[in-house]
Amino acid sequence: MTRNGAQILIDTLIDLGVTSVFGYPGGAVLDIYDELYRASDKIDHILTAHEQGAAHAADGYARVTGKTGVVLATSGPGATNLVTGIANAYLDSVPLIAITGNVATPLLGRDSFQEVDIVGITQPIVKHSYLVRDVNRLEATLQEAFHLAATGRPGPVLIDIPKSVQSENATDTTKEEDPLAENDGAKGVQSHPELLAEALKVLESAKRPFLYFGGGILSSNAEAEAAALAERLAAPVGLSMMGLTVLPHTHPLNLGMVGMHGQYAAAIAQSKADVILAAGVRFSDRATGDVHRYAAHATVVHVDIDPAEIGKNVSPHIGLAGDTKEIFTALLDALPQQTHEEWLAEVEADKAVVRPEENPAAFVPRAIIRALADSLPQNTVIATDVGQHQIWVMQHYPFTAPRTLLTSGGLGTMGYGLGAAIGGSVALGGRRTVLFTSDGSFGMNLNELATAVSQNLPLVIVILNNGVLGMVRQWQGLFYEKRFSQTTLQRKTNFAQLARAFGAEGATATSLDELHALLTNLPDACPLVIDCHIDADERVLPMIPPGGSVKDIIID
Repeated sequence: MTRNGAQILIDTLIDLGVTSVFGYPGGAVLDIYDELYRASDKIDHILTAHEQGAAHAADGYARVTGKTGVVLATSGPGATNLVTGIANAYLDSVPLIAITGNVATPLLGRDSFQEVDIVGITQPIVKHSYLVRDVNRLEATLQEAFHLAATGRPGPVLIDIPKSVQSENATDTTKEEDPLAENDGAKGVQSHPELLAEALKVLESAKRPFLYFGGGILSSNAEAEAAALAERLAAPVGLSMMGLTVLPHTHPLNLGMVGMHGQYAAAIAQSKADVILAAGVRFSDRATGDVHRYAAHATVVHVDIDPAEIGKNVSPHIGLAGDTKEIFTALLDALPQQTHEEWLAEVEADKAVVRPEENPAAFVPRAIIRALADSLPQNTVIATDVGQHQIWVMQHYPFTAPRTLLTSGGLGTMGYGLGAAIGGSVALGGRRTVLFTSDGSFGMNLNELATAVSQNLPLVIVILNNGVLGMVRQWQGLFYEKRFSQTTLQRKTNFAQLARAFGAEGATATSLDELHALLTNLPDACPLVIDCHIDADERVLPMIPPGGSVKDIIID
């Protein structure tokens, strides 16, 4: 049967197991949307309010399911509106396929209406970009793109399909052998056996071992092996923001997040360690502070699927490049049970250093977050935007299951959360997800509330509303002598009324009693926006100043 490019695209997506696509139509993708109409019983298309929201939704969908998310946009502004979402997925290693339309092949490079070189624009923020000029190459290109997005270090891949390719009929549909199939960096322990043996020797000799686990462990589905390795080593664990759900918060070895705003005990334990085993992390500046003082007295073993990350920011003594799950399995096969009673007792004592007294009735961020946690199932997916509220969630929400946190780590994208919460809910078949956001971040992409309403998604959106750009204001207070330049918002938006205008439910809370009353009767078929008014001077602490070390930590 003869098929045109649009038919090949949709048929191939179905063959690859795609059941949900997020997007926004336009002239350059009309043929594709016509085929989506015909295949609506096999692929669910979620129409968003903006292409950036669609990209974030596909990102959230991918993080929850572990599958590759798919976003679709038209040419020109439709394609450029995806850029922030693509960059966000790239920096957080999220598998994503971005499909864009473009003008017909003869019009490329002629400044045609809504033409843009989206391949050139996105090259620094994708694993690979394709401009498909030949309809006969489309199916093989799609298969190769999905393979690239999901294997090795996951990430986004862009496929730009001119309108003429969508409408042309293929003459040769013979499937070509996947050129990447025999060169998959995700399979097999790539590290030399001598390096594994050296790592084992270092781990066995450690007196104060510390494990630093990141999002790469989730990508590798190595949570069970990570927990087993921590228990075998009897070593405390610090987690990166992207790896926060690797271990349940109840695990006795879990010290919580490390880095600039990490838990005090985690920061201190990392600084005292004589051996640090880091896996699935990239040692970003927010995680290390002054890289020259980071782990200055520790032997560092770095495990990562991407060889380019090993030695990029921190030079390890031993670098193991390969799949984390397989490397951890190899270590567990050879590593005897360790005991470090004195070290663990010392770590436990450090946990008690920063425990501020709390007024149980105070309407403060940690109390609001805990109230939500107490009212929700343990495996509820939590999304955040970026800023103070994001860190408060990292510090105080009791995560118990993998892949239940959707947050922007590397790019730090304000406005990420609502799209991600929508994608997470779609991934769960319309189950409730929760977004913690702020008045600043929510204003970035609140138009996606229309999407949540149209899809009948029972999101709970909690706005920690302090009337300011909290994190930037905190830095101005600490490092700029309280010159609060342009961080007081002075907005008069009533978010509860705004939510009702979108067709959602909206309420304002100024006390824990009001919040608890709202949480006892959550709507089942539409979003609920809860505007929580908090003090503008609430700070995120502890904090290691930028470029500082644990010796500079601010705890009060």
